[in-house]
Amino acid sequence: MRRLILLRHAKSDRPAGVADHERPLNDRGRRAAPAVGAHLAEAGFRPELALVSTATRTRETWEAISAALGPPEARYHREIYEAPSTRILDVIRGAPDAVETVIVIGHNPGLGDLAATLAGEGPRKERARLATEFPTAAYAVIDFDAATWSAVSPGQGRLERYVRPRDIDPALGG
Repeated sequence: MRRLILLRHAKSDRPAGVADHERPLNDRGRRAAPAVGAHLAEAGFRPELALVSTATRTRETWEAISAALGPPEARYHREIYEAPSTRILDVIRGAPDAVETVIVIGHNPGLGDLAATLAGEGPRKERARLATEFPTAAYAVIDFDAATWSAVSPGQGRLERYVRPRDIDPALGG
């Protein structure tokens, strides 16, 4: 079995004169990210490998959640930044087969599109909600019966869990 955790970066700031790639987390994002990391750990979702966009906000999100998760090995991929779902899936398919659980930290709309595309099974209501919103710091856990990461395909996953920050704590919004 393969387990994939797709996590959208936490809420970011938009400082004047700062390029999109360099935008940091804002206060809400700095509160939400460790809460999400703790929630993942409490639920037993502990990845062995993190595939992280090179953007500042995704790197800061990873730093904030990784302490609660182990931390596992992290690999930074420029290809995940502002990528369509197909490009993110290509990065995932390149994960080592010795790794059973991977987390991807990236951006919308590609990450949310990928989550909705991969989850062909699971609770219908949750899949419908996932298809309509993937807010900052939300995550989806999708399981596959694939023997290798290269065999992970659209529609073949089972949505195990979909969590938004406000599901953890209404004060986190998102």
